[in-house]
Amino acid sequence: MSHPVSPLAPTVFPDLPDIAGLRIATAEAGIKYKNRTDLLMMVFDAPTAVAGVFTRSKCPSAPVDFCRGNLPGGSARALVVNSGNANAFTGRRGRESTALTAEAAAKAVGCAPSEVFLASTGVIGEPLDAGRFSHLLEGLAGAAKGDRWRQAAEAIMTTDTYPKVATRSVEIGGCAVTINGIAKGAGMIAPDMATMLSFLATDAAIAAPALQAMLKAAVEPSFNSVTVDSDTSTSDTLLFFATGAAASRGCPAIADASDPRLAEFRGALSSLLLDLARQVARDGEGARKEIQVTVEGAVSDQAAKRIALSIANSPLVKTAVAGEDANWGRVVMAVGKAGEEADRDRLAIHFGDVRVAVGGERDPDYSEASASAVMRRDEVPIRVELGLGTGRWTVYSCDLTKEYVAINGDYRS
Repeated sequence: MSHPVSPLAPTVFPDLPDIAGLRIATAEAGIKYKNRTDLLMMVFDAPTAVAGVFTRSKCPSAPVDFCRGNLPGGSARALVVNSGNANAFTGRRGRESTALTAEAAAKAVGCAPSEVFLASTGVIGEPLDAGRFSHLLEGLAGAAKGDRWRQAAEAIMTTDTYPKVATRSVEIGGCAVTINGIAKGAGMIAPDMATMLSFLATDAAIAAPALQAMLKAAVEPSFNSVTVDSDTSTSDTLLFFATGAAASRGCPAIADASDPRLAEFRGALSSLLLDLARQVARDGEGARKEIQVTVEGAVSDQAAKRIALSIANSPLVKTAVAGEDANWGRVVMAVGKAGEEADRDRLAIHFGDVRVAVGGERDPDYSEASASAVMRRDEVPIRVELGLGTGRWTVYSCDLTKEYVAINGDYRS
């Protein structure tokens, strides 16, 4: 079932440049969807450094287990992703499906299965018949081209209403390099070490351990700070590939994540991940508004994050935003239930620039008209001051509408 494009979708999508050493192909395999691409293959022309973070769900999908097994090798030659079926909770058949896919991809590009990475997204509990698409991989490997990033983002969509893409250009040691990224996700979004699916690539020459350290640090204030519905997917996978092709242009090879020459690169990586994470929040199933929750003055950053998530995940807060109701009492509720240190009589709450509550009661200058005007925006900022310390965190979310219920009430059908 297709859904109307989110009103929060970007008005302009960036053109993602080629990444030297990486080629992309997509296909219509008919795994679940008809008349749309549902299979993605990325081919790396030479062994490519790879880093990754995955769901902490105790019920991970077969592809997550497969990637975890291959990641310590630090080298990739192919990525295969399907949409429409998560290959999760599929037991022995799920493991057999990943093995068959990896063997077919390895044969197609001429590598070992240990250099193949896999991801699947869609319905949980349905066996994935890899025989429906594994025979396509050899043709995809041969037909792959470098300029198909938009098509890649479209192929991994499920209930997403638009493809999520981002790019950054930076310098390492005076040499220009590119970072491209795509993501998918609209529901079952409360990532724990990743997002549902996201794939990044750069032509920089960065060793896998350095890539891993940077990715782990950058994911916390981005993908691990976004929530649509508080549900963490079985399939969360974020992979970052570095082809090293820029070395042929004189770019330095970097082995240490703390190398000062990576300063600009680290900033660009963080910016790109936050861009993609916010796109996921803005495409939340049925969403009409983005919610930005900032908690300040907590006893620690972690406490601030937990309180911000308590607010952002509250169905009462999310439905109030959907109804454009400036019901700040629901924010008080969410702060109080978070389980973190808070003092009712020090609390201050802002909707946008409008302070609605302070000192344990409604702001003496409270204006319902001003607060309601903030709630009518596409982006609704909620800021909470605790007055206890220096801890601060921002979480990105969306409202909860009738459309969310409609989408998920018949997701399998």
